[in-house]
Amino acid sequence: MEYRTLGASGAVVSNYALGTMTFGAEATEEQSHAILDGYLDAGGNFIDTADVYSSGVSEEIIGRWLAARAEARDRVVLATKGRFPMGQSPNDVGTSRRHLNRALDDSLRRLGVEQIDLYQLHAWDPITPLEESLRFLHDAVSSGKIAYYGFSNFLGWQLTKAVHLARAHGWSAPVTLQPQYSLLVREIESEIVPASLDAGIGLLPWSPLGGGWLSGKYTRDQPPTGATRLGENPERGMEAWEARNADPRTWEIVDAVHEIAGRHGASDAQVALAWLAEQPAVTSVILGVRSPEQLADNLAAADLALTGAELSRLSEVSRPRVGVYPYGPMAQEQRSRKIAGGR
Repeated sequence: MEYRTLGASGAVVSNYALGTMTFGAEATEEQSHAILDGYLDAGGNFIDTADVYSSGVSEEIIGRWLAARAEARDRVVLATKGRFPMGQSPNDVGTSRRHLNRALDDSLRRLGVEQIDLYQLHAWDPITPLEESLRFLHDAVSSGKIAYYGFSNFLGWQLTKAVHLARAHGWSAPVTLQPQYSLLVREIESEIVPASLDAGIGLLPWSPLGGGWLSGKYTRDQPPTGATRLGENPERGMEAWEARNADPRTWEIVDAVHEIAGRHGASDAQVALAWLAEQPAVTSVILGVRSPEQLADNLAAADLALTGAELSRLSEVSRPRVGVYPYGPMAQEQRSRKIAGGR
């Protein structure tokens, strides 16, 4: 396992984080605790959850695990999120001071800790003034309830606005951003990645296997069934599978991943994860697993060293499609210059 600083902070985390959205839903408490044990034994130290995961049950499962393993709290960097509905009231959702204050206290209680290492706004709130949310986060840092804060699912301009508002007011600055990112979903590279690099923000990619497409589970001729992200919801899964399956580029990427995996005697998932962990601004890739066996397979990506040629091939075959402007070659040329000057 490799260790990196959490964005521009001094906290150190493993480059593969354990996502816990499955806890209390697809994984029982016993299975979840086995996953947590296996992750910690493998050298991982970064656990990510959210209040909305299984309506708080994920946090409760982690809290009971921490309570039973006194040494774990000192080793683990614990992250959670707040923003989405936790009740039916208009004030049970959003990033207002009122909602976040209650959401944070509830997360602290469920997790059984006095401080959350990384507290994240789970998404942008178009209703609450950003200054209100940022001041709450600064106050939470000052009071010791959280050590650092970050965001999830923010656009590039939203992230940049938040960074500069915090700086202008002298408030604590964000350190991370959680976006969806994989070989199949690279659109964030146009705006979000440059904004993150500019601000010293560490990226924590979620859905790194593209909803299972990069795991080798799916084939051209067989729609997903059973224990797959798409198979569990047949109607929605079929629509998603048909849309992705109809795009020839999907299979170019999947085939390239599979070929490189065969060369290394690795799984497709390990190759996709290893590529993502090497991308600019990425601090830690969030693994979402259902079993200790799936965790072990995913974590083996930490020992997989792709060659420069393999990384380049994967980057080229999965290169995002962009229009002529503002992200095409001509527009990129307009934003660059030769240091020597001239035409």
